[in-house]
Amino acid sequence: MLQGLLFLIAFAANTFSALAGGGAGLIQFPVLIFLGLPFQLALATHKVASVALGVGATLRHAREGALNWRFASYILICGLPGVVLGAVLVLEIPPRVGEIALGLLTMGLGVYSILSPGLGQQAEQRNRHRQGYLLGGLGLFAVGVLNGSLTSGTGLFVTMLLVRWFGLDYRQAVTYTLILVGLFWNASGALTLGWLHAIQWSWLPALILGSLLGGYTGAHLAIVKGNRLVKRSYEVITLAVGASLLL
Repeated sequence: MLQGLLFLIAFAANTFSALAGGGAGLIQFPVLIFLGLPFQLALATHKVASVALGVGATLRHAREGALNWRFASYILICGLPGVVLGAVLVLEIPPRVGEIALGLLTMGLGVYSILSPGLGQQAEQRNRHRQGYLLGGLGLFAVGVLNGSLTSGTGLFVTMLLVRWFGLDYRQAVTYTLILVGLFWNASGALTLGWLHAIQWSWLPALILGSLLGGYTGAHLAIVKGNRLVKRSYEVITLAVGASLLL
């Protein structure tokens, strides 16, 4: 029964996350705590399972051939050091202060998207010059620190950064977020946390299978349904994640 429950939770959480570009931890991480895992053990276990979200999404998006790997490498280079730093510093951050601040910022993303009807509906080139890449890289590094140290919603920040700063449409931005954040950033955070903390290995098979299938399903819906559904999903998830963190 426990393995079946874990699978259903992981599948639902990661389907919505793959559709919106983040937020799997909104459901998955609190449930792990509710089922009895201490905070650090639940965080490390969630991070390992969330790598499967990136794998599932990558399998689906790779068939579309939509990634510019030079731009993808830039996102990895800027973000990965922040992820490792955040995972190392997680014990030094007052959890409640971080949750409240992240909750308010995440809800702000959703409100901003709602008030900007045309945001991310059409792709356009923005800030593709030296200063733009430098400032964008600093933003990616900062989000990487959050990704390594906090539990949910940081992929949503990457999605918005790619849409607002670099001019990607929502579907393109979610593709980069799921593959680079879901797979590579989360893998780095999982390895760091796994090195520093214990992992609940007996729960991982169900969580990984649910995350893998959920990631593939959500990515498929994003590709088939297009920017409008992705934008609406992003707005719902950001408001829900923000409210969850505040509560």
